[in-house]
Amino acid sequence: MPTPSMEDHIEIIYSLIEQKGYARVSDIAEALSVLPSSVTKMVQKLDKDGYLIYERYRGLVLTPRGQKLGKRLLKRHDLLEQFLRLIGVDEDLIYKDVEGIEHHLSWNSINRIADLVQMLEENPDLLMKLEKLKNEQKES
Repeated sequence: MPTPSMEDHIEIIYSLIEQKGYARVSDIAEALSVLPSSVTKMVQKLDKDGYLIYERYRGLVLTPRGQKLGKRLLKRHDLLEQFLRLIGVDEDLIYKDVEGIEHHLSWNSINRIADLVQMLEENPDLLMKLEKLKNEQKES
């Protein structure tokens, strides 16, 4: 199982490749707010573990295993953002909260959250009730 740090790197690499077509060590370092030397060490470990292929000065590509995991991690992140937004968490807290919880939930919990998001989206009356509760809490 990859560590939370490995997951963060794979998620960012996958996202960068999706957005730009490539992922450079400097881009990864900037996205994660870490030193490029730390990214290089992690990329070498991810290469050794079969998640990507890294050639110094030439860049990196995700292996099928890395692509599959990257896609899954990005979906998890997006789902948690969507869930927190739906339940009314303040926008300025969402990213930090997702970063704080995403590595600590089981895939079973993620799947149940996905079911709940679907249910909330299919039942706008539930969202209105939730919004009403939030407003009542603010008033008290």
